[in-house]
This record gives sequence, structure tokens and C-alpha cells, in this order.
Amino acid sequence: MNEDWEHRVATAWAEFDTYGEARAEEFRARIAELADELPPDSPLAPFERACAYDSTGHSDKAVPLYREALERGICGYRRRRTVIQLASSLRNTGRVDEGIALLTPELDAPSDELDDAVRGTLALCLADAGRAREGVGLAVGALAAHLPRYQRSMAAYARLLAEPEAGRSSPSGA
Repeated sequence: MNEDWEHRVATAWAEFDTYGEARAEEFRARIAELADELPPDSPLAPFERACAYDSTGHSDKAVPLYREALERGICGYRRRRTVIQLASSLRNTGRVDEGIALLTPELDAPSDELDDAVRGTLALCLADAGRAREGVGLAVGALAAHLPRYQRSMAAYARLLAEPEAGRSSPSGA
């Protein structure tokens, strides 16, 4: 879409917190108006609508819109956001296995600034699926890269958590 539209969408989202719960419907209407400006087959329209529903507590209404955005071919950075947010919404609606299936391939996707969001959301899905140990391993692994010290030992602990058959020995350097 053009820069003006992108700017207006970014402005709407920057002002999201000013709406509060009482004005959630007004916010969704604002996003819907912007989405209506897009071509009828645009993947951005259902994506933006899904984000608005999701952000105002309606994961159930967001799920089909995220799926529609993927079916229409949303790409790049927004595609990865769509996958993360869809998986989160699936988790919120009790469909954690679907969320895990969506996010797992993202672990092998080219690295970008959304890597930790993938791991964090997948960790939550795994915890809800009764695989908390594996989820904690993902979360600790994501955290390790941001620590000023103990990166190596935390990464090793994360691997041990993700691979329970490896045991619970202490990694060297801990």
C-alpha cells in the first residue's frame, strides 16, 4: 500500500491505548475504515481487521481473518506477524495444537526481529499443551541471547530442557 495509508494505520495503532475497553468498538471501526480503502483482494485488509479484533479481546473473530490474510498471500514481515498472532489467537481459543503446528516451522525460518516472539508464543502454546518443560527451554533459549553474562550456560540449559533425554546435568561454565 502507499506510504500515506501505512502512516495512517501506524498512527491508529500508536493511539490504540487511548481508546481503552470502553471504546474498543470505535477502534475496530477506525481500522475497518482503513482496511476498506484497500483493494478487495488485499491480504492487508483481513490482517488489519484481525489485529484489531485480537487486540480488543476477540481472538475468536481474529482467527478466520488471519487465515484469510494467509490465503490471500500476505508476505514478508507481515506474514510472519500473521503466523505468530494467529497461533496466539488459536491458543487463546483452546486450539494449541494448531498454534504449535503453525509456529514450529518458523523456528527454521530466516532470522529476524520476530524470532523471540515466535519462541515466546510457541513456549506459551507448549505450556498449554502440557509440554511446559519444552516451552521453558524455548523461552530460556530466547532470553539467553539478551543476557550480558551466562549466555553460554543458559543456552545449554535451554537445550537440555528442550531435549529431556539429555538429562539434567549442569552445563560447563554455569
